[in-house]
Amino acid sequence: MTDDRPNFHAKSDTRLERSLLEVEIPPCPDILFRIIAEMRKDEPDFNRLTDLISSDVALAAGLLKTTNSPFFIRPQRARSVHDALSILGLRVASHTIAGIILRKAFPDGPSMLRFWDASARTARLCAWLAMRLDIPGLNADDAYTFGLFHDCGIPVLMGRFPNYKEVLGAANRDSKTEFTEREEALVQTNHAVVGCALAQKWWLPEDMYVAIRHHHQVKALEAGSDLPQPSRQFIATAQFAEHIVQQQLGLSMTEEWPKLGTACLRTLKIDDDDLEFLYSEAKQILAAPG
Repeated sequence: MTDDRPNFHAKSDTRLERSLLEVEIPPCPDILFRIIAEMRKDEPDFNRLTDLISSDVALAAGLLKTTNSPFFIRPQRARSVHDALSILGLRVASHTIAGIILRKAFPDGPSMLRFWDASARTARLCAWLAMRLDIPGLNADDAYTFGLFHDCGIPVLMGRFPNYKEVLGAANRDSKTEFTEREEALVQTNHAVVGCALAQKWWLPEDMYVAIRHHHQVKALEAGSDLPQPSRQFIATAQFAEHIVQQQLGLSMTEEWPKLGTACLRTLKIDDDDLEFLYSEAKQILAAPG
């Protein structure tokens, strides 16, 4: 299977692209490669897909758990991997499987556990917001996947740079400089460009990996932006979800919302009255078990 998808259309920074040569991007795992290869056939074999996924007990369990999650409104529950594939459809199933495998690709540790907990919380809120806001073209399953993957460059860079935790802290506290610019000043790369490269290698759709590449840039949400509308919606939804976590729980505090908040609310068509209702309703989502 050859990667015949176009590169993202946004202007690239040659210096940053070169920096990827010094960072080891995890290759697409073999099981995900085989699953996607089967899904991309003209007539995918559901029985073969079921066998591939079921061969990894944790992957099969994760797929069932996600399919049956109360954060999604589905007409039926999945009792088997075959059921899950039928309910989700192959496109959504492939994204869901990639998200489950993502966590397995990095070694556990206290910092990583906190990172995955935060990513899962953001993903759940992204899915809820997509359903609650009912924005045309913004699918809850896709919003969930983007919530899981939007910061996937962080664990890659944590493995590459021993001081990267301190780099993140400095970027989180910077109220003026763009988050990724602060990273670049300290490690000559950033988690957005690394995450975009990983998402491309792992066969996420273009509107997602483009959004990952630009998710800290306010100009990506401006009226004149050439990013596709779905990418802008992904960015705004994930940033808003992270803001809700900070606003409600006081966790993962950053200076991103003052930089991007106005543009995010405009992109999602949220006014001040909507905001108060969403804050209130989000408490229940955050209180629910993961």
